[in-house]
Amino acid sequence: MKILVSWLRDFVDVDVSINELADVLTMRGFEVSATEPAPATVQTDGDDAVLDLEITTNRPDCLSVFGIAREVSTIYGTELRVPRIETMGQPTSGEGGSLSVMIDDSDLCPRYVAAAADVTLGPSPSWLAARLDAAGIRPINNIVDITNYVMMEIGHPMHAFDLESLVDHVIRVRKAVPGETMRTLDGQERKLRPEMLVIADAVRPHAVAGVMGGADSEVSSHTRTVAFESAYFRPTSVRRTSKQLALSTDASYRFERGADIEAPVAAMRRALTLLEQTGAGRLREPIVDTYPGQKPPQTVPLRHSRIARILGIDVDSVFVTATLDQLGFTVSPPATRDTPSDGGPMWHIGVPTWRVDVSREIDLIEEVARHYGYDRLASTFPPVIQPPAPLSPYQRRQRLLRRVLTAAGCSETINYAFTDRMSTAPFVQDKSELIGLANPLSEKFTVLRPSLLPGLLDSLIRNRRREHRDIRLFEIGKRFRQTGGETIGVAIAVTGGGAPEHWSAPGRPVDFFDLKGLVERTCEALGVTPSFERTVDGPLVTGRASRVSATSRDTGEQVSLGILGQLAPAIATARGFPNAGDEIYVAELDLAALASVAVDRDRLHATAVPRYPSVIRDLALILDETLPAATVRDTIQTAAPETLVSVCEFDRYAGTAVPDGCVSLALHLTFRAADRTLTDVEVQAAVDAVVRALRVHHGATLR
Repeated sequence: MKILVSWLRDFVDVDVSINELADVLTMRGFEVSATEPAPATVQTDGDDAVLDLEITTNRPDCLSVFGIAREVSTIYGTELRVPRIETMGQPTSGEGGSLSVMIDDSDLCPRYVAAAADVTLGPSPSWLAARLDAAGIRPINNIVDITNYVMMEIGHPMHAFDLESLVDHVIRVRKAVPGETMRTLDGQERKLRPEMLVIADAVRPHAVAGVMGGADSEVSSHTRTVAFESAYFRPTSVRRTSKQLALSTDASYRFERGADIEAPVAAMRRALTLLEQTGAGRLREPIVDTYPGQKPPQTVPLRHSRIARILGIDVDSVFVTATLDQLGFTVSPPATRDTPSDGGPMWHIGVPTWRVDVSREIDLIEEVARHYGYDRLASTFPPVIQPPAPLSPYQRRQRLLRRVLTAAGCSETINYAFTDRMSTAPFVQDKSELIGLANPLSEKFTVLRPSLLPGLLDSLIRNRRREHRDIRLFEIGKRFRQTGGETIGVAIAVTGGGAPEHWSAPGRPVDFFDLKGLVERTCEALGVTPSFERTVDGPLVTGRASRVSATSRDTGEQVSLGILGQLAPAIATARGFPNAGDEIYVAELDLAALASVAVDRDRLHATAVPRYPSVIRDLALILDETLPAATVRDTIQTAAPETLVSVCEFDRYAGTAVPDGCVSLALHLTFRAADRTLTDVEVQAAVDAVVRALRVHHGATLR
């Protein structure tokens, strides 16, 4: 928001340099984007300038010159002068003269103020047009410029209708009729939805409430009478309508953040004062103020002891009351009965209607801290009155997995839980599983993510485009589906080199087994022994995809944990992966499923180092090439006695002397007993039992 410093000085005497003013506002929580000289159209005395402020969404009261002047007057402790406003008699409460107002939906529009005026159109005075120009608003004509001037000066948006274009001179605040359309001031034909609030006459709509007026009632050179509008609209209604119409204006920007429900009459009177002051016209009849559901002012208790506890210093009570009073709060003196048990006074603070961000005691303490000065607050830690709560098993598992994957060379990413439908398509077979958002932030955030892989893939591609070749990423987060609801998973994505390049050995690209090792390490960290089974999965390359599972210790059944494999190159290319030749490997595991088969770490115990030697026997077996090695290991471990402590494959060969469709698989079998040295007879008996089981179950033969 841009404001002219000379305009600011209309309301507060501040004889400081523009740089000092910018610094002081910055120290009070405002972001000053820039300071620049006043435009050539502004008649200055040489020291005028423009302040460009970034106002946070919780401070709509500062989206005006007067709102900033209130802050400046509090900072410097100077008098705040209010804008010149003529009384113009008492407003009527519904109908008055030739103009009548009806509110059909008082929930979305609790207050509507209107006034009819005879006008003479023409250019605005140079001083008024120059101030608008400095604020970044193009002057149009004296009537429209007055409404914009009031909005910039006191922060409340207004609109002007050509009164003769309103059928029966009726203003009706209602919701749009299904199928209703309206041409707005930007020349676009807008299709209105039934939930949208409009300002209509007896027949058709003339404005989208709080957003933009209609072209049919635009103030033009032929206009002789106008109906000024100054109303309050619910922020949610304006925000929703602005989003649905993809139409953002200065008015909607203010209304959707929260306007002052007591400002419409003051804004109207200020506009009518300017109307007469500039010779542009005069009020025809009493102002119409329709306000059916007036609410009492809000009061918030404030304890002096609480201020000291939150800020860590004792702020003088005189400073507290003086600051809040100058900011527009009503400070009621504390009574004896209001003194808390921990000592110190307690005030009852009346919150002004323009401070929509203040509803709790902590909000008032923030105001005190801002104007006391954050730089004056001592750097002290609050006292610890109780130990922190212990981590839940869920938190412990997540922290453990982060440590494990980070130690394995992966970097954690955090992506939005929203995504677009196109990116989810390869990862969801049934599109009805997607959960759409009723009011998405943009087209890129239309659904809740059903999988962590789309976001992780985008992060990987973003890094690859910035010339990072060897990438290992993981994410722990929530997924959402219609049937499964909300679940938590861990996803991994790797590409580039399988090991760091080094002069002593040639580099190699990452492969399936690099990712498999990461998945095994993840499972082992929770005490889970995973098993892998070949699968065909939509987003993964056939033959390089595996389903991960583990055996439940409670039921003995296999629990599906997730998938891993090479991502189909077509998916990566469609998402913009710059190097089609690089392979991407991804995995996604369900943390709830992992937790159901995880070992309780509280029950772990250490075992002594073996005292007796082990015996190793090697087997070379001829097996069907489609037989998974994990199945062979399971058969061996089932057939062997407890003395078998390890099974490890060390060679796989297919070629000469091996029948077609078969492979030679070589394994180390390690035997050891905890209480004695094994004899050759015991070991050989165990090996014979293993060979028999492999022959019976898999048709294996010794090579």
